Amino acid sequence: MNDQPENFQALRTAALAQDLRALTGKLKRRLREQAGVNDLTPSQVSVLLRLEKDGPATASSLARAEAMRPQSMGSVVAALESAGLVSGGPDPTDGRQTLLSLTDACRKWVKEGRAARQDWLTRTLQARLSPEEQNKLAEAVELLKRLIDD
Repeated sequence: MNDQPENFQALRTAALAQDLRALTGKLKRRLREQAGVNDLTPSQVSVLLRLEKDGPATASSLARAEAMRPQSMGSVVAALESAGLVSGGPDPTDGRQTLLSLTDACRKWVKEGRAARQDWLTRTLQARLSPEEQNKLAEAVELLKRLIDD
């Protein structure tokens, strides 16, 4: 009989995890809609984020970092180049290699997309949550940070 509260808590925690996963997925999709990144594949977005964070890279180093075959990375890079989001230039240390980097247009697009997502989320929080609810959400965000911080 003593197992009943523990079992209830375990079931409640599993349901909470399921709800949290579903909600974060929906939030992520809504934020993507606001930034207009629906035209890009997850692999393309990942490469752009890696180039933004780590700087210029070769296609082979991107393939290793993304755990992709070089041929697959080649098609990702080709699509990003044709969209004007990345460009290649000679590697100053090895002329046989091409370094890929974000174009100025891509950097502007990323900045505008982030601003659009921030604006949408700010307006939505203000419109749908009272100040007290916003305080509760701030507390919940701190708890969520604890889940992912090492």
